[in-house]
Amino acid sequence: MATLPRLKRGHRGSRPQRYWVATRRFVQYLALFGFLALFLRLPGGDGPAPILGVPMRLDPLAMAAHALAARTLLASSLVSLGVIVLTLLVGRAWCGWLCPLGTVLDLFSSRARRTVRVPESWRAVKHLLLEAIFVSSLCAALVLLVLDPISLLTRTLATSLWPALEQGITTAERALYRLPALRPLVSALDGLLRPLIGSSPAYFRGALVPVGLLGGLLALNAFAPRFWCRYLCPLGALLGLLSRVGLVRREVDERCTACDACVPLCPTGTIRPDKHYASDPAECTMCLECLSGCPQQAVVFRPHWRPARPQEYDPRRRAFLATLAATVLGVVLLRGERAIRRRLSGPIRPPGADEERILSRCLRCGACSRACPTGAIQPALGESGWEGVWTPVLVFRIGYCAYSCNACGQVCPVQAIPSLSLEEKREQVLGWADIDRERCLPWAEGIPCIVCEEMCPVPQKAVALERVELPGENGAPILLQRPHVVRKRCIGCGICEYQCPVSGPAAIRVYSRG
Repeated sequence: MATLPRLKRGHRGSRPQRYWVATRRFVQYLALFGFLALFLRLPGGDGPAPILGVPMRLDPLAMAAHALAARTLLASSLVSLGVIVLTLLVGRAWCGWLCPLGTVLDLFSSRARRTVRVPESWRAVKHLLLEAIFVSSLCAALVLLVLDPISLLTRTLATSLWPALEQGITTAERALYRLPALRPLVSALDGLLRPLIGSSPAYFRGALVPVGLLGGLLALNAFAPRFWCRYLCPLGALLGLLSRVGLVRREVDERCTACDACVPLCPTGTIRPDKHYASDPAECTMCLECLSGCPQQAVVFRPHWRPARPQEYDPRRRAFLATLAATVLGVVLLRGERAIRRRLSGPIRPPGADEERILSRCLRCGACSRACPTGAIQPALGESGWEGVWTPVLVFRIGYCAYSCNACGQVCPVQAIPSLSLEEKREQVLGWADIDRERCLPWAEGIPCIVCEEMCPVPQKAVALERVELPGENGAPILLQRPHVVRKRCIGCGICEYQCPVSGPAAIRVYSRG
């Protein structure tokens, strides 16, 4: 049977075998670069931009959960079958070679000796998380996809790291531009950087949460390399289950002298000295570190035709049933919360997306927030309850839905926000504006202001002005124009609320139609 080339005798393996590890690292960095390139690219034109959603569509966990929750299978989600086929052929190669979060964890991992020993039973946690995601997805709840690795990394970049980088660069440019001698250099650098980093909104609510979560995952590397991949990653659990029936698996033959050289090299700690240095295919990421590091040419990768045996740390029936019960109970509680929220003014969703559609389809990836040019699309914190955490809502005091923009629908990988043409998008009614006459300057204080009418983008204007004559302080009459909302024309774009000069809550606010 065909195998990978054996190692010749040597302390760190022969040159061809070291090339395997170098090749893997090159592929890792290339995949990470591709992920960032697609993240940086913003949609152009009026049509959909399917290539921008490729990273999420490659994720079989996200695509399977979406299919279960939405009760529909998108043709674009079939891209994830490529990762499944890859896993059935060569095991968890996605985790070791292609996963962008795995590469980030490797970049921040140390080979220093660790004194903390994590119990092997913790490996079951990721399988229980996987079960909870699938069970909740069957109940049309996708809130647990906040733990999907691709969604987690995309969301952190979109709402935390990239806006912070853009703000840092902008602040530095402003400071340096004050020096006349540096202005030509600053202008040249700005011309180079802006096309690469874009002009991200300066602020996203709750931005510290995703970056804190990612920082926590990096900090866990202090306890074990790739702690997330070993014990917590639900996508790794799914691919691990498939890997146990995968074709190519790692073996150790009779040449092994029990030198233990391979044990510290394994990033997932799956090499077991007490089992003749065998490894669990569900945990092996096919990184080939052991192949390169074995001085006795004892590590080989061969085809296997039978499923791998279960491990002692696999979830037991009691844990499986307890997770099932806890997940169902959680979904029931979320549904009760949703029933209460229906009696309240709900959040305003992006164009074409209603509450039910968002809750049953949104992957919480933050791609729409990244694409929104005004920063209006913000992550939901409490507006939609726990079930809607990190789904997109429009916050018009931060930004507005631009009349000439349909970017959010173009970048959504699963059509939670439908891809609409500009003509279709302009006909979408997001909500209705309402004027608080106790705060509106012309109504409450007799101060002239027609900002809301001036900014309204609707051709026939959804804000009408009523001319009134009022007595002034010295008795002379003054002419005021008081705004009124023409509801049948209002599309709820929110620019009136965004531009309202009243400090604090705007005097004109957009409310959900629900």
